[in-house]
Amino acid sequence: MLDYAALKALAAVIREGSFERAARALHVTPSAVSQRIRLLEERVGCALVVRGQPCSATETGRRLCQHVDRVRLLEQELQGALPALAREGIARVALPVAVNADSLATWFAPALAAFAAEAPVLVEVAVDDQDHTGEWLRSGAVLAAVTSTARPAAGCNSQPLGAMRYLAAASPAFVARHFAGGVGAGSLAAAPSLVFNTKDELQARWARRLCHRHVELPRHSLPSPQAFVTAALAGMGWGLQPQALVAGHLAAGRLVELVPCTPLDVALHWQHARAAAGLVEALSRRVETAARAALLPP
Repeated sequence: MLDYAALKALAAVIREGSFERAARALHVTPSAVSQRIRLLEERVGCALVVRGQPCSATETGRRLCQHVDRVRLLEQELQGALPALAREGIARVALPVAVNADSLATWFAPALAAFAAEAPVLVEVAVDDQDHTGEWLRSGAVLAAVTSTARPAAGCNSQPLGAMRYLAAASPAFVARHFAGGVGAGSLAAAPSLVFNTKDELQARWARRLCHRHVELPRHSLPSPQAFVTAALAGMGWGLQPQALVAGHLAAGRLVELVPCTPLDVALHWQHARAAAGLVEALSRRVETAARAALLPP
């Protein structure tokens, strides 16, 4: 049998980032947390926690944390069906999900908020590029993810959500200064672009499609969708902007497309662990409804 007190201690250390904060969350001493994890590591025969600031899980530790998350959701679902098991009320459980920043800044956050207002959960959102959120799901760090990957991870379901439309845009002054002679490989290689982080390939993908070859783009890195828009308005660079965020600026002429009628549509999918409880299904319904209203049809 698994030692669930030890598993809860492990999950608390990874969630809180330290043994001290985990101890406060569990209402025990840090030494008790340390002892439980040491005994669990001895039993499984390998390290489960990478001690650091913050603490992180090893591969085996992540799998055990994923198991704890699923058990908590199943227990909560059972308590909802059998209220006598929850005499003090149904406790909120952690529900880890991963999503790309542009979805979070546009259509995903309202769906998540509406779900969290009704469900006894504490949502933990991890933000990453849509091409990489699926890795969070495969590693067991989250139970559901918005991802550009259609193929479901092992033990997961995959549902197409639709496509998010991006437009290559910049301020009129920036376009006049850097693209007076037109938009091509040479001008793109000289004009500063905006990227979310080093994983962001949207600008490179758009340039490759336009020029039919790879273009090495000079880049400013801005890990915020709102800052991305602000930087473009200020003339800092050009970038692929979610249409939903910049439609008003384009209509008012504060931003212009580098090349009209050249959108980049990114297909998104919703993947979630099949073994997760009904709460994840309830979130899935919210997510799919919001996606139908905000995204292009799949």
